[in-house]
Amino acid sequence: MKLEKIIHGTGAAIVHGSPETEITSITSDSRKACQGALFIAVKGCSADGHAFIEDALAKGASAVVDADRRGLALCADNFYGHPSGKLQLAGITGTNGKTTTVTLLYNMFRSLGYECGLLSTIANYVGPRRSETANTTADPITINSLLAEMADAGCQYCFMEVSSIGVEQERIAGLEFRAGIFSNLTHDHLDYHKTFAEYLRCKKLFFDNLPKNATAIVNIDDRNGSVMVQNTAAKVVTYSCRGAADHCCRILEESFEGMLLRIDGTETWTRLTGKHNAYNILAIYCTALALGVPEDESLVAISKLESAPGRLEILHGPRDLAAVIDYAHTPDALENVLQTLRDIAPERELVCLFGCGGDRDRSKRPEMAAVAEKYADRIFVTSDNCRTEDPDAIIAEIRTGFSREGLMKSVCITDRREAIKAAITMSKPSSTILVAGKGHETYQIIGSVKHHFDEREIVNEIFEQI
Repeated sequence: MKLEKIIHGTGAAIVHGSPETEITSITSDSRKACQGALFIAVKGCSADGHAFIEDALAKGASAVVDADRRGLALCADNFYGHPSGKLQLAGITGTNGKTTTVTLLYNMFRSLGYECGLLSTIANYVGPRRSETANTTADPITINSLLAEMADAGCQYCFMEVSSIGVEQERIAGLEFRAGIFSNLTHDHLDYHKTFAEYLRCKKLFFDNLPKNATAIVNIDDRNGSVMVQNTAAKVVTYSCRGAADHCCRILEESFEGMLLRIDGTETWTRLTGKHNAYNILAIYCTALALGVPEDESLVAISKLESAPGRLEILHGPRDLAAVIDYAHTPDALENVLQTLRDIAPERELVCLFGCGGDRDRSKRPEMAAVAEKYADRIFVTSDNCRTEDPDAIIAEIRTGFSREGLMKSVCITDRREAIKAAITMSKPSSTILVAGKGHETYQIIGSVKHHFDEREIVNEIFEQI
């Protein structure tokens, strides 16, 4: 493809090469530059790509352009032939529920016979083919490359997590969304956004930029739901588990095995459980309708869905113990899970094990403690992905959120494996033990190193030992 076609309408300026230069690949990483490549120099958060122009040329780059973040995304969109327009692309944003919702949508549409793609925190999928992911919302070149692969593979739909950081950094610029979903907005990522108002603004930008032929699907029970769609050109569809909306859901029965729901007047069984999952299911239902799936087909498919990995994943052990592995790492998510477990089995002792990630939003640490104290009978505070922070210092900040009573029923064990072992072995028979914070992750980040750490393996090993 000629360089002039790649940069058309992007605002990018040629630094090296000519409009007629033939380009066979594009990159914003000088280490990946090669013969035929276009190196796009962008000023990023941690590095300025302009400082690496000579490196890119030394590696054989055929052309270099100067672009801002939006320009990078539009160049990628042009180079890959606007792949999002060849798919029905649905994106979800919100603090909690993104991974569960897109994963279930992917599984649901595949069960209905459609070929699909998935861009999520857990993994990316082109049809059945899986690849690993580094960020909730990937860089624009990776996104468009994967979307192009999906289109070439015959995918009809793609379901994508859209993070506030991804929106703010314009990683999704140029993408053509057919549906946008808002789940909820609670405390998270303030280490990056600094204020809740800025966090909200970035989420809202996603809906501000939806085209008029798209559908904006919003949880109207969240106090920010109506705010999200104030300026959208898209058709607005609301959903609620509490009051009036375009689509409504009520929980009729609930247990560890699942829930009986009434969705728009029709009773449907789901293997998922918890109020937060009722919202996720309703968002899935609304999205399916917006993308043309009939109501009856949607409800039948929903009844067959299983939870995403690391989301309320229950492991049964001796002495009628139940360990629940969940990704909950925000105050709201932790409260949702603890409240669900308390409501399902109020007679069982409820044990909560959690930590907080290092080099991330510190202000939520005491809030996590307050939530755990509110619902749990016993609490184990431990490490999560401490990264470059001192894990004991993180734990000390968490502890400031406990009252005197909370401190009395909490134990601090820095080593997460030892903390899990203590939580299980010290629990009474017929206890429920929530292991929160890591969910699907099979590693623990200490410093800059990822160490293998699969909590399913650890819990099952401990169960075998007691």
